[in-house]
Amino acid sequence: MNIELLGVPMDLGSGRRGVDMGPSALRIAGVASALTARGHRVFDGGDIDIKNMEEVSFGSRRARFMGEIARASTLLAKAVDRIMERRRFPLVLGGDHSIAIGTVSGIAAHCRRKRKKLGLLWIDAHSDIHVPKTSPSGNIHGMPLAALFGMGPKELTGVGGPGPKLDPERVALVGIRSLEDGERKHLTDLGIRVYTMSEIDRDGIHAVMSDALARVTDGTQCLHVSFDLDAVDPTLAPGVGTPVKGGLDYREAHTIMELIAASKRMTSLELVEVNPILDERNRSAVLAVELLESAFGKRIL
Repeated sequence: MNIELLGVPMDLGSGRRGVDMGPSALRIAGVASALTARGHRVFDGGDIDIKNMEEVSFGSRRARFMGEIARASTLLAKAVDRIMERRRFPLVLGGDHSIAIGTVSGIAAHCRRKRKKLGLLWIDAHSDIHVPKTSPSGNIHGMPLAALFGMGPKELTGVGGPGPKLDPERVALVGIRSLEDGERKHLTDLGIRVYTMSEIDRDGIHAVMSDALARVTDGTQCLHVSFDLDAVDPTLAPGVGTPVKGGLDYREAHTIMELIAASKRMTSLELVEVNPILDERNRSAVLAVELLESAFGKRIL
């Protein structure tokens, strides 16, 4: 596989500084060499140019730094689209989860042009489906999924072209364990399938992932995986912006990635919310690279 890395050093969507260093932390942890060792060709496309908080307008408290996030998301969408046009696999390194607005919008534009259907596997502790009026924080990293369904400010929903970028029937959320009332309503209204940690505890990760993958690959030709490292329990990945107890354990996280690899359906991937400031000797980035290895074919046997 020809994989192109693209860093998005974004922390404007988060309530904590430091996640903008995530792409560097992943590179230091050896993401390129690890994937090369798996037999892939890896190209590094560098980073999207993003301004610091001190350089841009704060904007509305309901949607903090929206202007710069929308600008950067538009650049990211175009960059991802170009990567796919070159027939390379986009591996996007975050940055906070607001970058999914740009990543998925770019992929959706490519798929529409090629007359292909897009499925989304969202692996996260959170659903990130707030809009400004329901968000208690105004942090846009809690809003990308809503924007991708056409909900919220036009500055965000219009990235990569107007209208929804996703079909709710082809979206699955896995590992969810922290929801707020506004998010519950949006998920219910859209009919999105949510696999909570309680369901994983009850049925096991293999059964959950088999069902989730069947959903997002039914009738689709493109599959994007958006992996927020806070899906993993903070005892394993302390370096994330919004840790929540009771997450995926080591084997569950690797099983998710191994099953994605075995499906041979993934066409793009982003990994977000690695925050070196909150980490311990870069161990969260090292874990993230190990998980990426599993997603790209590393097996026990």
